Amino acid sequence: MTLKTVSELLSKDIIIPEVEIKGWVRTFRANRFIALNDGSTLNNIQCVVDFENFDEALLKRVTTGAAIHVKGELVESQGKGQKVEIKVNELIVLGDSDPDSYPIQPKKHSFEFLRENAHLRTRTNTFSAVMRLRSTLSFAIHKYFNDNGFYYMHAPIITGSDAEGAGEMFKVSSLDAKNPPLNDEGKVDYSKDFFGKETNLTVSGQLEAETYAMSLGKVYTFGPTFRAENSNTSRHLAEFWMIEPEVAFMDLAGNMDLAEDFMKSVIKYILDNNREDLEFLDKRLQDEEKTKPQAERSDMTLIEKLNFVTDNNFKRVSYTEAIDILRNCKPNKKKKFKYIINEWGTDLQSEHERFLVEKHFKCPVILFDYPANIKAFYMRLNEDGKTVRAMDILFPGIGEIVGGAQREERLDVLKERMATINIPEDDLWWYLDLRKYGTAVHSGFGLGFERLVMFATGMSNIRDVIPFPRTPQNAEF
Repeated sequence: MTLKTVSELLSKDIIIPEVEIKGWVRTFRANRFIALNDGSTLNNIQCVVDFENFDEALLKRVTTGAAIHVKGELVESQGKGQKVEIKVNELIVLGDSDPDSYPIQPKKHSFEFLRENAHLRTRTNTFSAVMRLRSTLSFAIHKYFNDNGFYYMHAPIITGSDAEGAGEMFKVSSLDAKNPPLNDEGKVDYSKDFFGKETNLTVSGQLEAETYAMSLGKVYTFGPTFRAENSNTSRHLAEFWMIEPEVAFMDLAGNMDLAEDFMKSVIKYILDNNREDLEFLDKRLQDEEKTKPQAERSDMTLIEKLNFVTDNNFKRVSYTEAIDILRNCKPNKKKKFKYIINEWGTDLQSEHERFLVEKHFKCPVILFDYPANIKAFYMRLNEDGKTVRAMDILFPGIGEIVGGAQREERLDVLKERMATINIPEDDLWWYLDLRKYGTAVHSGFGLGFERLVMFATGMSNIRDVIPFPRTPQNAEF
C-alpha cells in the first residue's frame, strides 16, 4: 500500500482496493463525512466513516485542523462534486486540534485576521493556492534562466555599498548598541566592528551580478533584499525577493527582448501548470471586484490579464513619446489624474502607466530612455546628455513590474555621474575596475518577485503573497 496525495487520488476514476492518505481535517459532518486536505490541491477528498464500526472517543478527536492517517478503499463517490471518495477502514489521529481555540475555522476570515495567523493561513484555499503559485513561479524562473544558458549567482546579503543610492538600508553591526566605540570625531568607530567597516543588508544584488556577467557572460541572482523604508502601503515590504539577470555584450534592445521573453515564459508556465489554482483565484477576484464601485472595477479577469501578457507583443515607447501622449490625453486635460502631467522630466505614477497599457496601447508597454535625473547612477547616459538607456515594463492593473537598463560602461562618464550625486569612488572601487579592465556594453533588469506573484494571483496586498511579511513594526513569526 503506497501513500498517495489527495491530488493523485482525485485524478483517479477507478476503484482501488487499498489506499492510504495523510492530511488535515477541514470539516467532519454528520459523524460520517471527513473533508481531508494535504496541501497538494485546493480540493478536499471525502473520507466516509461507518461510525458504528469506530470508537466514539476516536471520532470525537476528528476535529477541524486535526492531522489524521486514513486507510481504506477508493470507490466511486455517492455524492456530487467529485468522482471518487475513500471508504475508511482504518483511522489514526496523528495530531489533535482543539476545536475551541483553533483559529482557522470553516468560515470566511478577513485577510487581516489571517496575517495575524500567518503560520496557519496556508490551510485556507486562498493562501494554499497563492503559495503553490509562488512555488511554481520560482521554479519557472530558475528553469527559464537555466534553459537559456544563464549561471545562477548568490549575491551577498551583507554589503558595504548602497546599489540604489537611496540610503534606506538596515545596518548590520556586532557593536554594543548602548556603548559603541567612538572615534576622535565622536562618531561610531566602525573600524572596531565585525567587518571593520559600516555594513548593511543588501537592497540589490545587481552591482555584484555585473562583476560575474563580465566574466561568465550571462548570470542571474534570485535572493532576498531589504529596504528600511518606513512605508505601510499595500505595495511595500521591508524584506522581499529580487530576480536580477545581467548579461555581457547586450545593449538596451537586447535587454528589452530578454525581459519580454522572460515575462511571457514564466506566466505561460503557470497558465499551463496551475490552472486549478488560477481558476479559483480568478473567481475570488471577480467576487471581490463586484463589491467595488463600477468605476474602480478591472476590465479584465485575472486569467484574461495573464493571457493579455502572453498573447500580445509589448509596445516599445520612449519616455518622451509617452509624456506627449499623457500630456494630451483626456484624463490629463480634464484633470482626472491625481497627478497631472505638465512637463517633460516628471516621474510617472501608476495611474499614468496603467492608462498607457489599458487605455491607449491596449497591450503591455516597455518605456525607455528616461530622464537621467530620475534614474540610478549606473544607467548609461545617452548622447543627448539628458536621458539614460533605462527601460520599464508596464502591465495592466499594476503599472511598472520590471525595471532595467543598459549599464554605463565608460569609466569617465560613470565617475562623473557618481560625483554628481556624491557617491565616493572608494566605496565602489571594484565596480569601477570593471570599466578599467575589459569594459564592454552590458545590460540587465530587476523584477520584484512579490510584485510578480501579486500580478499572477490577483492579490491586492503584497503582505499576502510572501509567507511571513516584514513591515514597519511587524517582524512576527
